[in-house]
Amino acid sequence: MKLLFYVQSLLGIGHLQRAARLARACQAHGLEVHMLMGGEDSALVDFGAARRIALPPLTSADARFTTLLDRHGRPLDAALEAERRDRVLAALEQVRPALLLIESYPFGRRRLRFELDPLIEAARAMTPRPLVVCSVRDVLQGRSPERQTESAARFRRDFDHLLVHGDAEFLPLAASFPVALLPPERVHHTGYVGAALTPSDDPAAAGEVLVSAGGGAVGAELLATALAARPLTRLAARRWRLLCGPRLEAARRRALERDAPDGVIVEDLRTDFAPRLAVAALSISQAGYNTVLDLLAAGCPAVLVPFQGEDQTEQRLRAEALAARGRVALLEENALTPLALAAAIEQALTLPPTRLPLRLDGAEQSARLLRRWAEEAGHGG
Repeated sequence: MKLLFYVQSLLGIGHLQRAARLARACQAHGLEVHMLMGGEDSALVDFGAARRIALPPLTSADARFTTLLDRHGRPLDAALEAERRDRVLAALEQVRPALLLIESYPFGRRRLRFELDPLIEAARAMTPRPLVVCSVRDVLQGRSPERQTESAARFRRDFDHLLVHGDAEFLPLAASFPVALLPPERVHHTGYVGAALTPSDDPAAAGEVLVSAGGGAVGAELLATALAARPLTRLAARRWRLLCGPRLEAARRRALERDAPDGVIVEDLRTDFAPRLAVAALSISQAGYNTVLDLLAAGCPAVLVPFQGEDQTEQRLRAEALAARGRVALLEENALTPLALAAAIEQALTLPPTRLPLRLDGAEQSARLLRRWAEEAGHGG
């Protein structure tokens, strides 16, 4: 039974990490997974035995996601749109899946309609017809009422199911989208797409301060401010480890390395980030989906500085939900200064562990649902 999974990472690497966990779970449930991907690759992401079908890569020029760039930094043009559209349709025809899983669209990735609309149309014209399923995070980016109505109408018309990778008891989809616009029988909260965590056994990891900003595309200021805040905190004598994502600008990385005093390590984002969190004295980070899940599993004190540039609301809603439960210190991005961050650190060190009784088996539950739906639709084997 084949699953074709469309994922396009435009800015960070969080989409890829979540998609990889889903892909591995689907493989464990007997699905043959084909990843249709058109973003930059990352060595930090493991898709298991999934077959990867590469599209010409695209990235976003900024957090507005209105200007997409090709591998050479040139704006997306009609020729590249046509090439990607042809490859997407060829992949569908070659794989002929029982399930077409699309990440974000129609609730996001609107700029990619030039290839997604033809993909969905072609899938719905197939015999036998694959089920068309949308996969989204716990929180959707805030949009105008008109955009929300448009997205809901497109979902009702062309999609069979919506997988919401969150816990409805903690942060339901209704917190970020008018769910009355959606057929309730097609909306499924799967739980968070987390992963098992084993604490690091590296002696150097114990008691350190981890500072991270996801893929790094929009987190340079947080890393620099943490470096300046260090001497103002009671953890100034601890080792601080600044983790630079693969998309951090080279000049900002060099500045961090130049300014780092003894006791501060500036290095690439690590594959053992989550295990190190479990034995860390403190985490300072943004509030991306995967980072928050790692914090919840690790339970270490945490300061969250949610990314809010270009009117982004997703990370703020997630961080506010945790702060409301007294589990993290929240610092607004527009209030980020060394003094404010030092005060937030002091607050975080007085709070209880960040662990909460949330559903973290979203990858497993998603895989079960996908296989069941395909079987019920008559896709065997």
